[in-house]
Amino acid sequence: MGLENGKESTPESGANFFERVYEIARLIPYGRVTSYGAIAKYIGAARSARMVGWAMNACEGREDVPAHRVVNRNGVLTGKHHFKGTNLMQQLLENEGVAIVDNQVQHFEKLFWDPAKEL
Repeated sequence: MGLENGKESTPESGANFFERVYEIARLIPYGRVTSYGAIAKYIGAARSARMVGWAMNACEGREDVPAHRVVNRNGVLTGKHHFKGTNLMQQLLENEGVAIVDNQVQHFEKLFWDPAKEL
């Protein structure tokens, strides 16, 4: 495993892992959230939730990837420290109507978007 041009390279995923993650992230509907693990599972790398997190962290400044819509499996904003500004991730979600209390998505089950079921 290693990074090549900012993209994770692994035997099971190849050098385009990050781009595959971004393709799925772009499909998350406005006002919905998904998890790192749900994306990993959908792209056939079920044990690679952490790598999905690395991909989300690496897309800082890319307006075409809604990284703020990707949270941990419990709806916690674990990636928020990778966003500029103290509460930018939370603000972006709240702008979409997603309620956040103590860094956790409220009504997570209702707002959860599972690409395996919805694509």
